[in-house]
Amino acid sequence: MNDLITEITSAQVEDYLRKHPEFFHEHLSLLEHMSIPHPTGSAVSLISKQLELFRSRHHDMENQLTALIEIARDNDTSFNRMHKLTLALLDATTLEDAVANLDVVLSEYFLIDFVAVRIIKHNSDPETITNLFIDPDSKDLEPFASELAGSQPKCGRPTMVQARVLFGESAFEVKSCAIIPLAFTELEGILAIGSREDGRFHYSMGNLFLNQMSEIIGTRLITLLQERKLRLQDVDVRREQEL
Repeated sequence: MNDLITEITSAQVEDYLRKHPEFFHEHLSLLEHMSIPHPTGSAVSLISKQLELFRSRHHDMENQLTALIEIARDNDTSFNRMHKLTLALLDATTLEDAVANLDVVLSEYFLIDFVAVRIIKHNSDPETITNLFIDPDSKDLEPFASELAGSQPKCGRPTMVQARVLFGESAFEVKSCAIIPLAFTELEGILAIGSREDGRFHYSMGNLFLNQMSEIIGTRLITLLQERKLRLQDVDVRREQEL
């Protein structure tokens, strides 16, 4: 094994290329990574310019492919999170379960620090979660007039009044949030998700996934509200019968 070549000299490379002039025809891709001078003075040869353009287009395509892969990964992550959210809501059999499951799944999978759900409806059940319902004529709705009128999520730093209505004692910790109107025929309300990070929910971010989230949550809440109404009616009937 003493005849193994440990280093190839430039003279050997030159000699090989002289003996094999067709080498670059068979290995054209190598030209992308090579710098080949052309004795044309200050002028740029046509082949050199073509090669430069080819390299530029190749790098642009690589960057575009990388960007598409990142977008696909982000979309896949978002899809998985929405799937977890859907399962958590389907597992809920009461409004209380739905709110509790939302807190868990949005915290663990969406990495959200604060969650608030407010249903705009008069509440006749004293056993319902505190602050879940807001009367339609309540002054607490005034800070959300523009959000409810626009029917589109609003992202950014909430006003202190908004934060207090939504997040209570944690209002000062919320640096950014998304206020998402729940605007359905059978349901009107507000979903708010907040963060301790200033830029987590920025005014320029897209609304696609936020709107999808509101549709998933709103649809399940409508079903649970209808079931709750039937249970309350049954309770009233039994009370009347007992009397």
